[in-house]
Amino acid sequence: KSSVQTIGEEQIQNPYTELLVLKGHQDIVRFLVQIDDCRFASAGDDGIIFLWNAQTGEKLFELHGHTHKITAIAPFSSSDASEEKSHLILTASADRTVIVWDCTSGRQVQKVSCFHSTVKCLTVLQRLDVWLSGGSDLCVWNRKLDLLCKTSHLTDAGISALVELPKNCVAAAVGKELIIFRLIAPNGSEGWSVVEVKHLVDHQDNILSLISINDLTFVTGSHVGELIVWDALDWTKQASECNFWDSSVHPDVQPEIKLSQSPNETSVKHLTSDEECVFAAVGKGIYVYNLQMKRVIACQRTAHDSSVLHIEKLPNRQLMSCSEDGSVRIWELREKQQLPAESVPTGFFNMWGFGRASKQANQAAKKTQENTPMYFLELVGDLIGHSSAVQMFLYFGELGLATCSADHLIILWKDGERESRLRSLTLFQKLAQNGDLKLKF
Repeated sequence: KSSVQTIGEEQIQNPYTELLVLKGHQDIVRFLVQIDDCRFASAGDDGIIFLWNAQTGEKLFELHGHTHKITAIAPFSSSDASEEKSHLILTASADRTVIVWDCTSGRQVQKVSCFHSTVKCLTVLQRLDVWLSGGSDLCVWNRKLDLLCKTSHLTDAGISALVELPKNCVAAAVGKELIIFRLIAPNGSEGWSVVEVKHLVDHQDNILSLISINDLTFVTGSHVGELIVWDALDWTKQASECNFWDSSVHPDVQPEIKLSQSPNETSVKHLTSDEECVFAAVGKGIYVYNLQMKRVIACQRTAHDSSVLHIEKLPNRQLMSCSEDGSVRIWELREKQQLPAESVPTGFFNMWGFGRASKQANQAAKKTQENTPMYFLELVGDLIGHSSAVQMFLYFGELGLATCSADHLIILWKDGERESRLRSLTLFQKLAQNGDLKLKF
């Protein structure tokens, strides 16, 4: 029997009781990116980009230009004082091209097709007004899509993720390595250049997730369940957590447990943060790692029936996760009542009645209390609508939630009560305009 929590039909704290199904894609939808408060773009393996209205579900534009699947997407807003702010998006594809699209007109602004391999990630550095593409090399581009500089060929595997760091630096995940690059802006007659500054080789396996916490910290997660917290200024390791696979939070648990797990069960597929904690999607579970305490303070080891692919922190102490099992779940982080020391399992010696039982019991109780998470994650909502793996989601506050899936669909999840009130208000206003609201005596 599955140990995954279930929730009944009565989901008091789940507001998403109404859904809109958006059709158009012909293959797996892997990416959703927010353009502004009420617009978003979707992209995936059919190579088409759709622009949608998050409030109404209206399809705004259908963007054709790529011939293979989309591999990366990034918003790229201009902020020139001389002109009105324009919203652009960058898309990279397995056809070895990158296209810039105008979200207002839906037209293709420019296309770059000089890549030697697929671009796997795109990052915009707003401060320098440039953007980076990562593949078999790292390229730096300006707004007009001029290539400013690039690195030499790194590896065939290429850069899988990029994150901006202070002092004009970026961290690039290349296999199990983390490479720190520094961008040097033009000075006199010399143009842009990008320099390798440091190689960090602390991970034992490929880095799957890479996020910036703030100007001082960034975090990486690997295929074998390692989470490393890094200093963003001197790139030293601040802390690490490698015990996600443990069946207990006890620190001296046998390391052989790691070998009994399949790598997929411990893969750190996605990370997000609220600066106080890092929220990690690890295998089928979700974990809350406190950055100040440097340890896991809450976890749900079997949050879903299959791997968790995306996780986000919502307001009011809630988390949301989506999985290969086709579900989207809402969790609430709640404080756990601390148990008295006597009720904590007291270990080996007490079990066999040895003479040192009381001393061992007290030590074991103290140690277990120190290492037990002080919070727990309670399932408060379960969104069932997709028939296949939910790749990711976007949270739009009161407008609701957008999810995308391998079933080719996008679903807009709405607060049912709010939508009902809005419909009633609209009807009331229409009746008032038509003069139908006359009181009859």
